[in-house]
Amino acid sequence: MLASPVDGVPEGADLMFEPKWDGFRCLVFRDGDEVVLQSRSGKPLNRYFPEAEEYVRAECPDRVVLDGELVVDRDGRLDWDALGERVHPAASRVRKLAAENPSRFIAFDLLASGDRSLLDEPGRVRRQALVELVGAGERVHRTPSTQDPAVAREWFTLFEGAGLDGIIGKPLDGPYTPNKRTMVKVKHSRTADCVVAGLRWHTNTEPGTAVGSLLLGLIDANGVMHHAGVVGSFTAARRRELAEEFSPLLDRGELDHPWLGDQAGDGRRLPGAVNRWRSAEATWLPLRRERVVEVAYDHTEGANPAPRFRHTTQFVRWRPDRDPDSCRYDQLDEPTRFDLGAILTGEVR
Repeated sequence: MLASPVDGVPEGADLMFEPKWDGFRCLVFRDGDEVVLQSRSGKPLNRYFPEAEEYVRAECPDRVVLDGELVVDRDGRLDWDALGERVHPAASRVRKLAAENPSRFIAFDLLASGDRSLLDEPGRVRRQALVELVGAGERVHRTPSTQDPAVAREWFTLFEGAGLDGIIGKPLDGPYTPNKRTMVKVKHSRTADCVVAGLRWHTNTEPGTAVGSLLLGLIDANGVMHHAGVVGSFTAARRRELAEEFSPLLDRGELDHPWLGDQAGDGRRLPGAVNRWRSAEATWLPLRRERVVEVAYDHTEGANPAPRFRHTTQFVRWRPDRDPDSCRYDQLDEPTRFDLGAILTGEVR
C-alpha cells in the first residue's frame, strides 16, 4: 500500500494519521517458528536482520502478517546510516552490527491474523485489530495513530526531532490496496544554497551534449568544501541547455579544486568515491566554482566528516546574488530534539 505526496495535512478527508517512519518498509510473515521479512520489492530481508527473526518470534502472535518498517535508532533518534550499514555482503559484519545495535520493527497495519485475512477490511477495523494484537514491546512496536489533523500537524513538527520522516494519511474506510497509492504523505522539505562544483554527463548521450547531474558543495566551519549531493531532475531539453551553459566553467575547473589532488586527502567526502555500493570510482568533471544553485531537500544524513543530502535534490532557482564562499553548512535547519522513546513506548498515541 503506497502513498502520494501532498503539501500539508488534509482537513476533513476521513483519514487516520500516523508518523512516517524513516526505515526499510517490511512485511512480516510469521507462521509458528517460520518468519519471513520481505521488502517492498518482494526481496527477503532476513539475511540483513537476523535479530529481527528472534524478536518477531518472541513478541508477535504465532500466525500473523504485519506491514511496517524496520528501523535502527542510536542516541535517542533514528539513524539511517546505521540502518543502511546492514545491507552488507559479509554475514559476519551483519551479525556484529545486529548484536551491537539491533533493529526494531514498527507495525502500522495488520493484514492477517490466524486464518483471518484483513485485506478487505476498512482501515479503522484493521487499526483496532492491530491495537488488540500488538502493544509497546521491547523490539516490536505499534505506531501511534490519530484522526485529528491538528494532532497530526503537531506530530509533523515534533517527531522530526526524533528522526521521523513526516506524516502518513490512511483512509479510515478503505481496504488495504497493495501497490496502489491510496494513502497520502506529508514530508519535510527545505532549501539550501549550494556551490555547483562539478558535473556528470548524462548516460547514453555523447559526452558534452547533456548534463546528467550537477555536483553540490557546502563549506564547513573550517572553510573546507564537502561534496553534499547532486541535483539532477531536469528535462531532456534543459539537460542540453545546461551542457552549453556549464561548458565554459570546465576550462581550468581542476585548478585548486578542493576535491582533487593533495587537497582531497583531508578526510572530506568526495564525489564518485569507491564504497560498498560501488567498486569503481564514478566519473565526474570539476567546474570553476562560480555558480550557486538553490535546491530543495528533505533530509540530510551522516555527520562524519559532514552531513550530505540523502536523496537527489530538486532544483529551485539559480542564485547569482550569492557568493559561492557563503554556501555554508550553518544554513541547514536542525530540528528540535524529541524523545524517540516516548513514541516507541506508547506515551504518544
